[in-house]
Amino acid sequence: MAAVDTSLLSTDGVAVLAPLSAAQAAILTPAALAFLAELHRRFEPQRQQRLAARRARQARFDAGDRPDFRTETKGIRDGEWTVAPVPAPLQDRRVEITGPVDRKMIINALNSGAKVFMADFEDSTSPTWSNQLDGQVNLRDAVAGAIEYTSPEGKHYALRHPHAVLLVRPRGWHLPEKHLTVDGAPMSGSLFDFGLFAFHNAVALAAKGLGPFWYLPKLQCFEEAALWDEVMAFAEVRLGLPIGTMKVTVLIETLPAVFEMDEILHALKGRIAGLNCGRWDYIFSYIKTFRAHRDRVLPDRSQITMAHGFLKAYSELLIETCHRRGAHAMGGMAAQIPISGDAEANEKALARVRADKEREARAGHDGTWVAHPGLIPVAQGIFDAVMPTPNQLHVRREDARAERDALIAPIVGTITRTGFLNNIDVCVRYLAAWLDGLGCVPIHHLMEDAATAEISRAQLWQWLHVGGQSLDDGTPVDFALFDAAISSVAERLPKSGLPGQNKLAEATWMLAEMTHARELAEFLTLPAYERLP
Repeated sequence: MAAVDTSLLSTDGVAVLAPLSAAQAAILTPAALAFLAELHRRFEPQRQQRLAARRARQARFDAGDRPDFRTETKGIRDGEWTVAPVPAPLQDRRVEITGPVDRKMIINALNSGAKVFMADFEDSTSPTWSNQLDGQVNLRDAVAGAIEYTSPEGKHYALRHPHAVLLVRPRGWHLPEKHLTVDGAPMSGSLFDFGLFAFHNAVALAAKGLGPFWYLPKLQCFEEAALWDEVMAFAEVRLGLPIGTMKVTVLIETLPAVFEMDEILHALKGRIAGLNCGRWDYIFSYIKTFRAHRDRVLPDRSQITMAHGFLKAYSELLIETCHRRGAHAMGGMAAQIPISGDAEANEKALARVRADKEREARAGHDGTWVAHPGLIPVAQGIFDAVMPTPNQLHVRREDARAERDALIAPIVGTITRTGFLNNIDVCVRYLAAWLDGLGCVPIHHLMEDAATAEISRAQLWQWLHVGGQSLDDGTPVDFALFDAAISSVAERLPKSGLPGQNKLAEATWMLAEMTHARELAEFLTLPAYERLP
């Protein structure tokens, strides 16, 4: 497809630094660019302030501080208030499916039978220029009800009605969009994703009573939530919509945020529908927050479960906080993929899913996430049995432990050789696929996104740099062990057929460099993004 001359799309102070197809140019119009420029100029200084505040707080944690509830907001936590009523399309969210914004995925997810589809510009999308813009094209067509796709094999896919309610997850506040600059500075990936989708779809969705609805990732404090509230109010005014038209669900997937859930709900109380237990990123955040704390080192990923320690306390407090305020408390992801050709292994995987979803439903969650359509009947059956009502806002968890120590209690276990090698291999496999443009990757019968790679490489760094760690067989966890393991990674992986096979060497080099570095990189996706087209 012929590229469009991006100089024809320029507006004052805005530069598009990558080619566009004709379909992409229909999204990145001069009017849309002007809207993005407004968002950047008004909110970029505040975004930078919030990112600086994150770095300052992490420095305090590295020096020995521990997260805690904020004394200056005690009045909010103790006050009696509720959020605005949750709109009708979001009253029943018992099963939500998530996935990237490619065309076939969007159609299948909307047709899947789930109540909600979260279209993800963040952790399950590798943010290449084409992925981000093609995703906007695809979602515009989906909102218009006109999305279709024909596979290379000739199979045709089309949207059915009724279908799942659409929510969109833009990138987190920390991520840039390097291909578009405003006044010489890269634009925020958050504002880019949000701005384009809102500009092209907000009015149409509002006319249908369908939002637009958003999932907001990676928030660390209520000020970051308040910034989103300002952004949305600004967009609503510019687009001619009533304030509060846009509704949001916030992922509680950072350790600092669990201490500010009341405050986050309060900052967004005119537009928030709920909070979600983003548990995989939450584990990563726990490791990152306590990266310098020897008494908070976690065991193998396989031993970190929702039934113990900080994860159990976090999920129960999230339910109580949400229901006290009239918001929904969404459960976490089931990443399993149905295993064809091995009935016994498939039944074991489904048994784990059933146990996890039953725990969530009985604990009081109002719904849950799955990564594959094949898991929808399993999750829905459990929630239907436990939750005959549209939600469980009536369920209270007054037994939830809100003490700081419960919310940071480590999970005790061991570091095994298998777990050590698995962290290396999974991170290399995922990162290779991500560098090749794929953000949602099947690995070991799990649909993995960036969170798994983040946990894996953060654990490796902490095990090696905190010191004093050993495998359960007594082998010291040191750089001799790591260097031998990463130098032999190619021997442990399939020789062909892996997503991103041609990027394995680059991914291996990146993981080695980041693991040896004296400082734990804040996010794997930031240096990796510089290597994307």
